[in-house]
Amino acid sequence: MSQWQPTADISQLRRRAQMLAKIRQFFAEREVLEVDTPALSQAMTTDPHLVSFATTFVGPGASQGLPLHLMTSPEFHMKRLLCAGSGSIYQICKSFRNEESSRYHNPEFTMLEWYRVGFNEHDLMAEMAELLKAVLGCGEPEKISYQQVFLNTLGIDPLTATVAELQQLCVEHGLGDVALTETTEAPLQLMLFSMVIEPLIGQQVPVMVHDFPANQAALARISETDPRVAGRFEVYFKGIELANGFYELADGDEQLRRFEADNRLRAELNLPQAHIDHRLIAALHHGLPECAGVALGIDRLFMLAIGANHIEQITAFPVQRA
Repeated sequence: MSQWQPTADISQLRRRAQMLAKIRQFFAEREVLEVDTPALSQAMTTDPHLVSFATTFVGPGASQGLPLHLMTSPEFHMKRLLCAGSGSIYQICKSFRNEESSRYHNPEFTMLEWYRVGFNEHDLMAEMAELLKAVLGCGEPEKISYQQVFLNTLGIDPLTATVAELQQLCVEHGLGDVALTETTEAPLQLMLFSMVIEPLIGQQVPVMVHDFPANQAALARISETDPRVAGRFEVYFKGIELANGFYELADGDEQLRRFEADNRLRAELNLPQAHIDHRLIAALHHGLPECAGVALGIDRLFMLAIGANHIEQITAFPVQRA
């Protein structure tokens, strides 16, 4: 308990504050409204790959206890603001994910999330490129489709490859122990992308990978021109995943079906059922404007900005010293 000092140098914390000021100025110049939404919610993410922190409120109106979850992202609350007529918005906030602690992960981390009304995913990628150039001083980011990056790197088309073909490729890259237990394409695609492709791309300038397979659509719209892919993109730079963006799904019924499908998968994986955010569903039924949104990890962005090799170097008090 004697380690009371911050792990980050005070001079780096000053530079971090300057970066945050630059980001806020970026959005002020574009007249994007800064908002503040709850860190606690009665609902939780349904994503089987994310683990929420749970707590209980006891007080007026909740004498028996009201279960709450720390938000893994401000997305659901921000979409409710969009449905209420907020217009384009952004937020810099704390988000929380249990069971995540590593070189690039702290269970409590800082996220920048923004939504642009009237944008599709390609419009948002263009704005993301401007932000990255302003903050990192990097060259013009590259864009490439998920399909093409697989073809370039692994010589296989992920949109047509069979489970057996993807498994064989996993075996060739030392991932057979896990891969041979999978029975669908999505986890195999994800494994190859994260373990083999990610470390190789975006080494000189950031790269934006777009048109992810529809089986990894999450909260994105399915493409009208190619139903095999969705309006989703991710940003990578020097081996670090920086951001995840969507041309946002506005269909409340479809969103509910996806949440329910997540819960069925949770049951298959012996994971607890997620409390679906029915307030979000009601907001979507009211009407989400045409928009695109993206979440960007501030801690990772600052690591890249100063050349840090561990998140503790840019965090005042990581979980071990919190």
